[in-house]
Amino acid sequence: MRLLSRHQRRMLFSSSVNTAAESCSPLQVYTLMHRSSARIDSFSILSALKSTTSLPFTRHLHAHLLKLGFSAHLHVATCLLSIYAPTLFPDARLLFDEMPHRSPVTWNIMITANSRRGQIRDARHMFEEMPQRNQSSWSSMIAAYIHNSLLRDGLSLFRLMITTTAVTPDELTLGPILSACGRLGSVGLPLGKSTHAFTIKNKWDLSAELGASLVDMYAKCGALTSAATVFAAMRDHDRNVVAWTSLICGAAQHGHGQEALAVFERMRESGVEPNDVTFTGVLSACVQTGMVDEGRRCFGMIERPRIQHYGCMVDLYGKKGLLREAYEVIETMPYETNAVVWGSFLSSCMLHEEMGMVDRVVDKVMGVIRPDKDGGVYSLLSQLYLLSGRVSEAEGIREMMVAHNVRKIRASSFIN
Repeated sequence: MRLLSRHQRRMLFSSSVNTAAESCSPLQVYTLMHRSSARIDSFSILSALKSTTSLPFTRHLHAHLLKLGFSAHLHVATCLLSIYAPTLFPDARLLFDEMPHRSPVTWNIMITANSRRGQIRDARHMFEEMPQRNQSSWSSMIAAYIHNSLLRDGLSLFRLMITTTAVTPDELTLGPILSACGRLGSVGLPLGKSTHAFTIKNKWDLSAELGASLVDMYAKCGALTSAATVFAAMRDHDRNVVAWTSLICGAAQHGHGQEALAVFERMRESGVEPNDVTFTGVLSACVQTGMVDEGRRCFGMIERPRIQHYGCMVDLYGKKGLLREAYEVIETMPYETNAVVWGSFLSSCMLHEEMGMVDRVVDKVMGVIRPDKDGGVYSLLSQLYLLSGRVSEAEGIREMMVAHNVRKIRASSFIN
């Protein structure tokens, strides 16, 4: 019988480990490796590591690898690092510091891990310490800033990359960049346009992901014509729910409620199923246009309404003066009413000078809102009391705000 080659033996052993992993515990797989007459090599070790999600087993195997001398092997160490980094960062940091050799992949793992922990300075320090930065390194650091809402820092680093290095951005890099531009609104629009121009100049394919990112960026920046132009240039099968929803929410956010509802009808005709975010945009458009019946119809389409959908209905009824209907939504929704919903309801009470409803809900409102987060609701209650001539009660709210160091915070919205 012909003897198997070393590569064939390794493949056979790895296959055995993977098969065992389907029916055995990680410890049993490890025992199979340890007791097998087959030579244990990095290929087999990687198979064992990838076969388990058990952190105790991973640590156990790591300890054994230290004895065998495999923990310094770059691929094995990188695999261990990727397992430790998301949840056992101190272990990952120790392993990284002890690695005799590091690849760009190991640096990127640590940059991302620091980012997820909110340690952006540590992430940037590691980025600066890298002996060689590739496209993934720049993308990881840019995404780290944007993930932590440091949008301008992320865009500044992107500019540095394209002006001082030969690194060419790819779709993975541009996704976070376009997201940041959209979140910055009109301030981010110039860079968003330049990024779009870059993709055209380099003849990039307008994929579903890139198209949706561009539509979303333009829509959030209020450039609705440009958003519609990009959307029209996308292939029919690439116009996914994200692209449609971006058009709808962008129109609703910038005061074009009728246009948002028209786009929604086109979306339904196209066969694309709306999601929760879509319906939030649609209901917000109904609020803007005051279309109560249309709002009821769209709300009825939602299989499992979320709190933001109920909040939109409270806003819709409230602004039309249907405060009893608005309160009924609050009373019947299967969620605890938050400060955004109560703020919307109280604003409608102020708009229609309905203090009777305020008196009815004030105890419930005070039981939910928090001084450190909901200063706007406290201020709204104080104004309501003042407008109705109840100065002592208004002063009571103000004294409470001072006692708890409450600051008035800008009102929130269900559309970001």
